[in-house]
Amino acid sequence: MTSHNTLISKVLVLDNSPPALEHINHFCTENNLQPLKVREENLLAVLRSNVDLGGIMMAEDLVGKPREGIELGHQIHKIRPELPLFLRCESAQSLAALSGAQREPFACTYTLENIDALKDVIETSIFSLVYPAKLVSGIAEMTLTSLQSQFKGLQVRIETPCIVRDRLIFGEIFTLIPVETNWCRGYMTLQAEEAPLLALVKSDKTHIAQDEGDDFRNLNGILGEITNLIWGAFKNRYSAIKPIEAHLAQVPIVINHMHRYISFGSVNPQLCFKCVLTDPGNAALAPLVIYQRFAFNLNWSPEDFHENDQSLNHLVAAGELEFF
Repeated sequence: MTSHNTLISKVLVLDNSPPALEHINHFCTENNLQPLKVREENLLAVLRSNVDLGGIMMAEDLVGKPREGIELGHQIHKIRPELPLFLRCESAQSLAALSGAQREPFACTYTLENIDALKDVIETSIFSLVYPAKLVSGIAEMTLTSLQSQFKGLQVRIETPCIVRDRLIFGEIFTLIPVETNWCRGYMTLQAEEAPLLALVKSDKTHIAQDEGDDFRNLNGILGEITNLIWGAFKNRYSAIKPIEAHLAQVPIVINHMHRYISFGSVNPQLCFKCVLTDPGNAALAPLVIYQRFAFNLNWSPEDFHENDQSLNHLVAAGELEFF
């Protein structure tokens, strides 16, 4: 089980049946899924560009193309094996007719009559980790504060946090920092496109001199500073005062730049925050989108999660108190 009161997961829906779509939309609403309708001809482009997906719901039969959904599912699985596929069959008879090889790429096969069978599979494949509500809201709060400190006169909006299964990298600027406490070990990443960040520097919306924006190192520095601020706040708020037990286990992080792909060596879903920064006084200025992700690939023990006393942390941050 996971804490669903603040979390959603986005799923692509490849289905052309109006009655089925109505049924699927209702199911998604009841199970914290955000359905994104996609046409078959646009599917590959969406898969290449979308970086915050939890899975794909697709029909066995597409309009005028019986059983093509099965073949398409096999193709999708080869391209994006990390995304669970949920195949809707037209009837119990067609479901029973699927061979083992045909079923293999799909996390679940179902009919509209037994769509509730999807619930357990959704829990297992997408909402498999518990994320305490206080942790999710706390991360959003410290992220908002950190972003506001580095940009001038911008409106910062953090969309509803979501659970993602994809491994795509967004944009050109990518920061990565270890996150280690007594109850979790993993990484936090921030990802952004360079062009909109450069435009903000040129518009004097950052603390970087306008004429220094052409040096990409300064743009990197902005995202790096935000990363440090968030991790510092996270550590002060959630890391126990007692020493962290020594951990020796590590797994390789694999990055393939050509395919914009990163793997943390774990099949666990990740916690994702999409941050959108806009200039309310200049509609022509493109929004800056920053994706923040947490991959707890080395240790995740939410039962040991706790918040430190915030008044104590305030004294530490102010330099009036030190931890030994």
